[in-house]
Amino acid sequence: MRDAPLQIGLLTHSVNPRGGVVHTLELAHALHDAGHEVTVMAPASPGQRFFRPVRCATRLIPVDAAPRDMVAMVGSRIEAFTASIGAVLETARFDVLHTHDPIGGNALANLVDAGRIEGFVRTVHHLEVFDDVQLMRWQSRGFQAARQVFCVSRLWQRVLAEDHGVGACEVRNGLQHGRFSPLRQATDAALARCLGVRAGAPVVLALGGVEARKNTVRLLQAFVLLRARWPEAQLVIAGGASLLDHAAYAREFAALAQASGLAIGPGAAIVRTGALPDEDIPSLYRLADVVAMPSLNEGFGLVTLEALASGVPIVVSRIAPFTEYLGEADAQWADPLHSASIAEALQAALTSRSPARTAAMAASAARLGATFSWAASAARHVQLYREGLHGSAAAAARSIPC
Repeated sequence: MRDAPLQIGLLTHSVNPRGGVVHTLELAHALHDAGHEVTVMAPASPGQRFFRPVRCATRLIPVDAAPRDMVAMVGSRIEAFTASIGAVLETARFDVLHTHDPIGGNALANLVDAGRIEGFVRTVHHLEVFDDVQLMRWQSRGFQAARQVFCVSRLWQRVLAEDHGVGACEVRNGLQHGRFSPLRQATDAALARCLGVRAGAPVVLALGGVEARKNTVRLLQAFVLLRARWPEAQLVIAGGASLLDHAAYAREFAALAQASGLAIGPGAAIVRTGALPDEDIPSLYRLADVVAMPSLNEGFGLVTLEALASGVPIVVSRIAPFTEYLGEADAQWADPLHSASIAEALQAALTSRSPARTAAMAASAARLGATFSWAASAARHVQLYREGLHGSAAAAARSIPC
């Protein structure tokens, strides 16, 4: 029966709060709520659990703590995924196996090669550039071997089509309804005290940790310029749980902070929170006066939607994918390659606060919230899953993005 519920296995690379993991979990919940049988699979070292409760079935794949050698880590996790999912297939059946990263993609490609599964689905959120040839090979195989490829933005559709000859379909992100709000809560002040976020001083918030892709060093340079006008301003950087090694970039960031006379720590000019409990994130947004996302490379940028829904102005890079879904008035735009441009955008966001601006942000949040729905995203996924399962000629032979 064409409309029968699907048995879906969703693979993600981590249990930590990263954009691709959030996407996987929210998609899983929306598919589950639509009546499908969903199992989310992720690697976990001893004692690890998903960073937020999951309403559908889960399978944590045992792995050792990530070694510093990236090739060894990725290789061992591909092997762990391959063995674990192979064992699951002895007793369980999936209509769709869908991975959101190269680790899962290579494991599923191994199972295709072994004749254990007929094919798999891959969502490409963004691509990295690695110095190591083996990592680049794994990244490519993780989508080249897939039966269907999805992207969360038209930018990455174009990259896959033009650079790799792969046709991909757009599947939109969503915004968790009701989770983010500008209405102050008692938990906001408690979190501010815990983190050392000062009242009365402009707070610039960045999520995702200190990473080259997030352009954090240039954001810090912009923050130094901003403090010429607001010497009490704070830069709060949250998150940063990543499988990639960002140690060298973090040292560059710390050296710049020291050279600029800015301390890092609770209550200091720069606050690095690390990964926070999931329930603290709505309060964290409300502590901010502006959310900065001057990224050099993003798959989509869910932070932008969450910030606007929280009533906080945003500064973003004038690049795709931001330019695909944000209007000119939705954000303050910056050239991510020039710290002075980022500083000007931050200053404009801070000085343009007014009741009219707040109302405009609320309108933007409502419009974007209606456009980006997890229920709609799940329905789109199911449509594409069924196309792939029924072997539609259009889906199988598609050479351009849909």
